[in-house]
Amino acid sequence: MPNNGDFADVMIVDCQAAGPARAVTKKSLAIFVAEGLPVDQAWLEPGDTARVADVVASRLKARRSRLDTTIPTYSTSVVICTRDRPNDLRRCLASLPLQTRPPDEVIVVDNASGGRETRDVVEAAGVRYLREDRPGLDFARNCGARAATGDLVIYTDDDTELHPDWIGNMIRAFDDPAIAAVTGLVLPAALKTEAQWLFEDQWSFGRGYDRIDYDNAFYTANRSRGCPAWIIGAGANMAFRRGIFDEIGYFDERLDVGQAGCSGDSEYWYRLLASGHTCRYEPTAVLWHHHRLRIEDLNKQIYAYMRGHAAALMVQYERTGDRGNLRRAFLTMPNDYLRRFIRRMRDGKKSSNRFLSAEARGMAAGLIFYFRSSRPN
Repeated sequence: MPNNGDFADVMIVDCQAAGPARAVTKKSLAIFVAEGLPVDQAWLEPGDTARVADVVASRLKARRSRLDTTIPTYSTSVVICTRDRPNDLRRCLASLPLQTRPPDEVIVVDNASGGRETRDVVEAAGVRYLREDRPGLDFARNCGARAATGDLVIYTDDDTELHPDWIGNMIRAFDDPAIAAVTGLVLPAALKTEAQWLFEDQWSFGRGYDRIDYDNAFYTANRSRGCPAWIIGAGANMAFRRGIFDEIGYFDERLDVGQAGCSGDSEYWYRLLASGHTCRYEPTAVLWHHHRLRIEDLNKQIYAYMRGHAAALMVQYERTGDRGNLRRAFLTMPNDYLRRFIRRMRDGKKSSNRFLSAEARGMAAGLIFYFRSSRPN
């Protein structure tokens, strides 16, 4: 669960608790909770007061109608991909026994860690250990998917902590056969440092507090500009019907951490949409993510994000022929960078353009990576 830090606070505000609202003394992200689940949030500066938004009541009513149902009987395989982060992994695994709906199996895929500390952590937790020696997150994801036996394959990362209702609410979201994939709400576990604050402010994994279905209409409406599948969610909190891998294939192993740098998840959602399936964002499937602590690590992360994004655009064009991906890679994004560089020269550095150079360099590197990489057989 979140804890307060030095640079800023993550405040948990119970919407239903009695007592006056209080002003904050430092930069804060207030997360409003009702009946045990987040329902809204607000960015606060020193002196601001955490006030519950009017929309909370309507959201709570809609959420109650969804949660007041029996959890479907799908079996579940939770897959955690990890590399050389045994302490993070230990913390993540510790939140699984607290689930109100326990997983049917837990698979940890060790993606070429050095030594055996990762294996020791997995064995101590009593869950299944698999080794994938090819470095790359999508190699690890595919290893887990192929080994999974559950009706649903649910992915999270080792640097997360899981809400007790995470699995149950993820299963509930598959209440329609048209839903092929579900993503959930990702909140910051802490904002201890400036780097963590900047990431949450500018690059947040959070996608809001309302359920959204992304279907063929969404894909068709945005296809000519490069359908923004990345807004569907985060790979740290996603699930799929296991049969979908047999239908449209596995994650593209040229993408994501260890290869292009990112976007193996969003490319897969894009592929699902292009195949006529629906992806759902379900904000009651909640987990907490531990962001990078240092500015230099965040800079590398942003570079990798844009490197992976550029490569994914080309993979999406390769697979579908959708020219909107080329338009985004070679026209929209370069023009956007040019405008932002001009504004930065005029107005100076701001949080919104602090990592602009890393973004632009990453975008160019991603295109180079794609054209130099070999195509899958």
